[in-house]
Amino acid sequence: MVAGLVRAGHSLSTTAFNIAEVYAGMRPDEEAITETLFNDLESYELTPSAGRLAGRFVNEWRKKGRTLELPDTVVAAICIEKNCVLVTDNHKDFPMREVRMYALP
Repeated sequence: MVAGLVRAGHSLSTTAFNIAEVYAGMRPDEEAITETLFNDLESYELTPSAGRLAGRFVNEWRKKGRTLELPDTVVAAICIEKNCVLVTDNHKDFPMREVRMYALP
């Protein structure tokens, strides 16, 4: 699926936060392949403006009675700021209408 996106001319990127998430759950024998993957991806940092947006998402959705995880809102805010499409199978974690998502099969 991901290879198909690349063949279709799309560029793939990630966030520094996603890298931290992967490393937090990585097994020792996965380090080399993980390094290869991340070396081939552009990585976006959290900017102050994306940080403000992420915090606003948490606050707005809390007022609606829904708890969003800050890490998810950070990723969403970076995607919005960088005009990226989020590739995820966790659509429930990203209810913000501003987030463009690519549905995984």
